[in-house]
Amino acid sequence: MPELVFFSGTMDCGKSTLALQIEHNRSARGLVGMIFTRNDRAGEGKLSSRLGLVTDAVEVGDGADLYAHLVDHLSKGRRADYVIADEAQFLAPEQIDQLARVVDDLELDVYAFGITTDFRSKLFPGSQRLVELADRVEVLQVEALCWCGARATHNARTVGGVMVVEGAQVVVGDVTGSADEVGYEVLCRRHHRRRMTAATARAAALSPDVLPVSAG
Repeated sequence: MPELVFFSGTMDCGKSTLALQIEHNRSARGLVGMIFTRNDRAGEGKLSSRLGLVTDAVEVGDGADLYAHLVDHLSKGRRADYVIADEAQFLAPEQIDQLARVVDDLELDVYAFGITTDFRSKLFPGSQRLVELADRVEVLQVEALCWCGARATHNARTVGGVMVVEGAQVVVGDVTGSADEVGYEVLCRRHHRRRMTAATARAAALSPDVLPVSAG
């Protein structure tokens, strides 16, 4: 039976790499996939991995109907044996409903990849809908690590290396951005709660200890 599968994890845990691996494995067997993406780091209409792999994809805009896109594609005699949706956290809930309809009505497997929560530890609407509808939710086994070495579970937004907790839910950036621009860093829960990034931890380590003062 076809399935809607949600592969979730933090940033930098290999989601897009796995999406590209699934595409490679199936295309090597003669299958043809439809790839959707939104706001990929490589630019519009691309699915890319930090390992340097990249392939073309359909950029999903606001209001796009993914089910109608597949129906139109198939009605023109073109093939689609499965669907990959990367950066699925950026999709609207109704677009996740459309992916579920692709599974149920067109009987195609849909593999969705995305992070679950934003920089404030709040669920993305698209990810929430995927958790509600997916036949399976798979947490990626390649663990991203916090700067302290613990398993990273949270995505922090940074400006100049300093964690911020206010702003728009969607601001495109990456974990490899320069220190003076908006970027992201994966943290364990403890350091996300304390708003302690690698940069602020280094600054704290370089600060001189305050020596105790005793009365003469």
